[in-house]
Amino acid sequence: MAILLNMTGNREVLGGIVEDIGTSSKRFIVAGMPMYNEEETIGTVVTTALRYVDAVICIDDGSSDSSARIAEACGATVIRHRTNRGYGGALKTLFVKAKDLDVDALVVLDSDGQHRSSDIPKLLKPILSGEADFAIGSRFVEGGSGTDMPAYRRLGIKVITAASNLSSDLGIKDTQSGFRAFSRIALERLRFDSEGMELSLEMLEDAREKQLKIIEVPTVIRYDVPKGSNFTAVSHGFTVLTWAMLSLSQKKPLLVLGLPGAGLLATGAAMGMNTAQGVTGHIDSFVGPGLSAIWIGVLGLSLMATGLVLQSARGFLRHLLVREFGLD
Repeated sequence: MAILLNMTGNREVLGGIVEDIGTSSKRFIVAGMPMYNEEETIGTVVTTALRYVDAVICIDDGSSDSSARIAEACGATVIRHRTNRGYGGALKTLFVKAKDLDVDALVVLDSDGQHRSSDIPKLLKPILSGEADFAIGSRFVEGGSGTDMPAYRRLGIKVITAASNLSSDLGIKDTQSGFRAFSRIALERLRFDSEGMELSLEMLEDAREKQLKIIEVPTVIRYDVPKGSNFTAVSHGFTVLTWAMLSLSQKKPLLVLGLPGAGLLATGAAMGMNTAQGVTGHIDSFVGPGLSAIWIGVLGLSLMATGLVLQSARGFLRHLLVREFGLD
């Protein structure tokens, strides 16, 4: 199916970054959105997004409702997955399509109405000006917010972001925002394997390794949308946090394993000393605490040793890659 262009004559953008359709400096800008049973909101999201971009691509991730039909009727191109592959799977398909179309920039937003289409020009501006390769619509930089964001969501995002920043050193304040824009260079270089929500972190890790320029742009995200599931938010949050901790353990094993190991060793030593001081004549009553002190101490030593070994191995491999292959 051919891409359906917005034929209003002009795109409403800020600062003249994207020129009028029909001028020689026109760039091909696409908005993409994963879509799963969003018939209540998809029509409005597609219609408003088309005010700011040339085309909208919806990835129908196995919907069982009328989402695809409504999106097509409103002017979007729809690519269908036969089964639900997840957020990461939908973005993989979207990236492949965007590269096939040779777009100048891709904006990704949710199809449930959480993101304001009027913020699309704000994300495009640093991309099209060359200031950044990867723009994130952030709730936690000055000027951004999450209206009616549940407290547990805010806490979960902060914890995940902290874990992610420990491993990547990027300093991103909102690693879980799905409102993102990518340059042509980013589309060509980024690679990711995850099919679920952990993709949000994997993408940032890969962008850092590929030395892409990342910027956060303030945006407002709504939570009073028709669809919402506490279970989904909690389960996705747990999955993403697990991925972040695994990534952190690979990059900083001494921090993840060494510090807890030192804590366990200190606890075991304290328990052992307390047990030894209390031995008078009732040996049996101290066997349990004594054994506990020993295994806690041994576990602590094991974690510390593992952390040291992994840290040394990582340093050796990095040195080898730099020396032999010129890679960093």
